Amino acid sequence: MTHTAESMLYDMIGIGFGPSNLALAIALEEQSSQYKTLNTLFLDKQVNYQWHGNTLVGQSDLQISFLKDLVSLRNPKSPYSFVNYLHKHRRLVDFINLGTLYPCRMEFNDYLRWTASHFKSVCHYGEEVTAIEPVFRHGVVDTLRVVSQGVEGNEQYRETQSVVISAGGTPSIPSVFQLLKGDRRVFHHAEYIARINQLGISPSTSMRIAIVGGGQSAAEAFIDLNDCYPSVSVDWIIRGSSIKPADDTPFVNEIFAPEFTDLIYNQDEAERVRYIKEYHNTNYAVVDVDLIERIYAIFYRQKVEGNMRHRYCRLRNIEGAEANREGIWLNLLDKSNGEFSRERYDAVILATGYERKQHRHLLAQLDRYLGDYSVGRDYRIQTDPRCKPAIYMQGFCESTHGLSDTLLSVLPYRSEEIAVSLHNYLRQCRIPSNVSHVALEEARI
Repeated sequence: MTHTAESMLYDMIGIGFGPSNLALAIALEEQSSQYKTLNTLFLDKQVNYQWHGNTLVGQSDLQISFLKDLVSLRNPKSPYSFVNYLHKHRRLVDFINLGTLYPCRMEFNDYLRWTASHFKSVCHYGEEVTAIEPVFRHGVVDTLRVVSQGVEGNEQYRETQSVVISAGGTPSIPSVFQLLKGDRRVFHHAEYIARINQLGISPSTSMRIAIVGGGQSAAEAFIDLNDCYPSVSVDWIIRGSSIKPADDTPFVNEIFAPEFTDLIYNQDEAERVRYIKEYHNTNYAVVDVDLIERIYAIFYRQKVEGNMRHRYCRLRNIEGAEANREGIWLNLLDKSNGEFSRERYDAVILATGYERKQHRHLLAQLDRYLGDYSVGRDYRIQTDPRCKPAIYMQGFCESTHGLSDTLLSVLPYRSEEIAVSLHNYLRQCRIPSNVSHVALEEARI
């Protein structure tokens, strides 16, 4: 393994270049006329830009309005709006004719990729950040060293005055499946398309597949398997008594407005928890109503035809999971009557959500300076006085900033808030960028 250290001192390094940090790149560009241009860099582990690329099935639509893109709510005149993307691709009239606010995810992914193409000079792809290390000067953490690993295994070291962590969620694997993580027949929905292709499933392939989970991802996987693979039978396994609808009615949707972030942040911890619990059915373990209705019609048609291709297995607990040559075996408890069953599947899809813990792993070497990881209203971690660098987080602040923190809804405003805070922090530091470490040390002696 080779190790390379850059001599450049960056003002900011962004971890990940998904929608959150892409929106930040836009905000920083917009503010360059008001503030000094910053020396920034974004690092993304993907070799090519894509947004949930392995989940972009044909029936997958965006669940929020296209107007909640990267920038429109803050600056509708921006060249990076979804409307301008449609105009540039000569599809604006066609999209209007669709009569919808909700583009398919495939198109929104293309919009994000198109936007990201304007920032190639400030993003390095194919580099996964593995650690953020403290750099000490005069007994305090003065800057941060960002360690990344390229696709060929080479390590890169870069020094920066601040970081913005936007690494996204990591797939949540239930404990009962932990020992099967290496089995290609058991996989999280985040890998759906790639794993389906690896299994060699075709429209004529006869297979029995289990989907575990009761949310939107599970529903989209069910529809895709039903529509594209007519020889596949599916058991949809959920713990609850029913698939629940997502509440996207107008008054409830106000929780995703920027003003609601202030309301949530200004509450005490107990009240924040109450708010998040109250509105949990807007985002977690819920399915769009139109998709629920379509799936119900599929099961009803089975009854009419007398061909029970799929099964809807509610009130089931998975008590055990084993793998052998014959397939994946699940031990299921029917909570309605206490009966156990043992079922064999050719594959198991885990639509079991995501965890938001990656920031703790990346910042492990700074843990002693970060306390309980409390964040300010500007999304900056409130560090110990012995740690000078600014550390911002995007997508890890739901407990303090509300349910919109992991969604697209507040991206334009959040990116502006972080950009302004970052400029103010760097102005207070008065540390010159674009200089070598040696020159920096000599300037401080």
